[in-house]
Amino acid sequence: MSKTFFVTGTDTDAGKTLIACGLLAAAKRAGLSTAAVKPVAAGCEETSQGLRNEDALALLAQCTKPLAYEQVNPVALVPAIAPHIAAAQAGRELRVNRLLGLCRGVIYERADLTLIEGAGGWRVPLNGVETLADLARELNQPVILVVGMKLGCINHALLTFEAIVRDGLAVAGWVANTVQADMAVFEENLASLQQRLPAPLLAVVPHLSRPDPEQVAGLFDLASLGL
Repeated sequence: MSKTFFVTGTDTDAGKTLIACGLLAAAKRAGLSTAAVKPVAAGCEETSQGLRNEDALALLAQCTKPLAYEQVNPVALVPAIAPHIAAAQAGRELRVNRLLGLCRGVIYERADLTLIEGAGGWRVPLNGVETLADLARELNQPVILVVGMKLGCINHALLTFEAIVRDGLAVAGWVANTVQADMAVFEENLASLQQRLPAPLLAVVPHLSRPDPEQVAGLFDLASLGL
């Protein structure tokens, strides 16, 4: 058994990394091997070991496969801005074919669960022509959609879902992640999403003052993802 999913979100700060880490932690609890890739990370800090990204380090901590940081996050960019702009400022060019090979290198580790986490939302540009959606299309893996539960989430979720399907990919399921602690009419918004998104609701994650993958792990039923 070896499953790979592409994790995307309705927008920046929807909680992709927390959800990905929670899923990986749940798989580890079940005795499964895990691996992850965040091919492009903007918002990195210089360390004695090189550029490091907080989200990528969190993913690496949940990997049971002995991966190097550079495998989990092959493209690290300093400013926390749109990746194609950060890359241009660094004199680099992001290309799907290059990222594709880097992602496949980790997929070939054949962990029971491999997650590939995007950056921002579905249509984040990589260069003047390509977007992260093009990478997801080339990888051709089912998608997990993280919906940041806040005002406007219904529109964001439906548009993202439609774009994923239009790009020819299956949505394995979606996660309602409560990013706005005091969101008005939360239950009504959740019900509206359940009514309109034709994919399984994998988990409802409450607002966490201290995001904890182990706490999130307990919310998932891995059987819903065929694990």
